[in-house]
Amino acid sequence: MSDTVDAPVIRSDEPGSFSRSVLAERHPALIEKVRDAFPYGPGQHRALDALRDNAAEGTIAPLPPTAYDHDRWAVWGREHFGRSWFDVPFLWAESYFYRRLLEAVGYFADGPWRGVDPFRPFKQAELHTPETEAELAMLDDILREPAGEQAAALVHGSLWGNRADLGFRISSSAADTAGGDTPPLVADDSEALWSLLPVGSPATLCVVADNAGRELLPDLVLIDHVLHHGRAERAVLQVKPYPYYVSDATTEDVVDCLRRLTRSEGAAAGAGGRLWAAMGDGRLTVRAHDFFRAPLPYEEMPGDLRSEFAEATLTVMKGDLNYRRLVGDRLWPPTTSFADRTAYFPGPVAALRTLKSDVIVGLDERTVAALDEREDHWRTSGAHALIQVRR
Repeated sequence: MSDTVDAPVIRSDEPGSFSRSVLAERHPALIEKVRDAFPYGPGQHRALDALRDNAAEGTIAPLPPTAYDHDRWAVWGREHFGRSWFDVPFLWAESYFYRRLLEAVGYFADGPWRGVDPFRPFKQAELHTPETEAELAMLDDILREPAGEQAAALVHGSLWGNRADLGFRISSSAADTAGGDTPPLVADDSEALWSLLPVGSPATLCVVADNAGRELLPDLVLIDHVLHHGRAERAVLQVKPYPYYVSDATTEDVVDCLRRLTRSEGAAAGAGGRLWAAMGDGRLTVRAHDFFRAPLPYEEMPGDLRSEFAEATLTVMKGDLNYRRLVGDRLWPPTTSFADRTAYFPGPVAALRTLKSDVIVGLDERTVAALDEREDHWRTSGAHALIQVRR
């Protein structure tokens, strides 16, 4: 689009910037958490140490020639190899860091660690916390409300569940900013969202998942509501094809969450049972397109994924990473039109996102002025959220 040149790509070379803190602070901390979560051997320890040191002070190298996706990353990284991690686009650097982490622990290598999710202990732990138990128990009250009130409560539960992102909580400011009362949304197109899914609609709802654990549970309950109340005949849940960012949902995580629901009590168990049955009869389908692990904006999606999104009555993009890929990971003026930035998308699209990176579009000038006056880091604190829709 013509205004792209006016919005610089987000990098991590500015001292004090949020993106730099992710690479310089969050990633080394995550490496230590992964190291401590598994009884990895000396080779994996050396590889993790090398990744930590290289990401901090070294230059970016290609994947080993033996890596199954070496050729693909050779294309994606051809402009970035040989440069500092801090000097390349933030979205690419984050994505490649996680790919290198999987390489370090042997996720793709032949041997006993092949396919072992290095983030699984963190995702599993989230499913069995007192907070999760309390949230599931609240469904007994929520699902007794009239359908319209249920819908409002469940979409906000899905929205604010994004606070559970482990990567966000690793950062130093998360403990201070993620608590307290829920602030107003900086944008709220929830009425437009529900208008696309009227009761009795033969709609197909597509949800592009973000995090597993405590965020995926309310996403699934929201999907159950849409199917159970006839707002859609079919739902598609798009997840990552393999572990990607630290909390990102895979098919294995979906199954874990469904088991957690079905083994609960009361309304949570009822929702879990309905979802399990919906998967069995095809009303709920899980997909894991390879593009979801690419360091690219959705504007560059391949034709088969574009066709899938075109078939949906509404696509809901969950979370911060999906938002960055949806509108472009650039320093847009916050009043940039959300509709314009998503005009390429092949059907109606909604973003449900807590604000945890610098990217933001679609706000009115009054809201931006109020936020700028009140807070220095409102774009990245996770204390604000939005629901934006382009019909």
